[in-house]
Amino acid sequence: MRKIIASILCILPVWALATGLQELAGETAPAAPEKVVIPGAFNVTRVDALVMCAGATKPEAFDQIRRLGFTSVINLRRDEEPGVDIEGARKAAAAAGLKYVHVPVVTEDVSAESVAAFINAVTDSENQPMYIHCGSANRVAALWLIKRVTVDGWEVSRAMVEAEAIGLTNPRLRKFALDYIARTR
Repeated sequence: MRKIIASILCILPVWALATGLQELAGETAPAAPEKVVIPGAFNVTRVDALVMCAGATKPEAFDQIRRLGFTSVINLRRDEEPGVDIEGARKAAAAAGLKYVHVPVVTEDVSAESVAAFINAVTDSENQPMYIHCGSANRVAALWLIKRVTVDGWEVSRAMVEAEAIGLTNPRLRKFALDYIARTR
């Protein structure tokens, strides 16, 4: 038994180094995004340890989001959308111990300013780990696609698979994201 344990202990550092080098070289695929159920939240996808994306999220879900380890909520919905109460959500987030960031994004006419505000919010380490949501997860997925390619350096095809898993189904948002990426490359 001691020989087996000693052999494992000798192999582990080599395996860890090889795995780390593969990740640095971009050779390993990240874990697939995973759907999660949170009462009061629609279409929730855990992207990784620092990011969860979703559609419409009611303030009563904020306590559970906090219990899952998230420290901020980034909301892409506009106050004009049916059922949206930005100030109420801001207060509920504070009561749950969450930082609240509002980046309103117009689905039919996403602006470059909205994209910049989104990228600033999601790359700010003070917002991590973060829960990002909109109405259906389409806006989140489109802007996350842009972030993955323009900030993280992912290939479009790889980022698109993740965006679709998050909830990108809107053809207009898909086109906007791909056009934005093409213009900024």
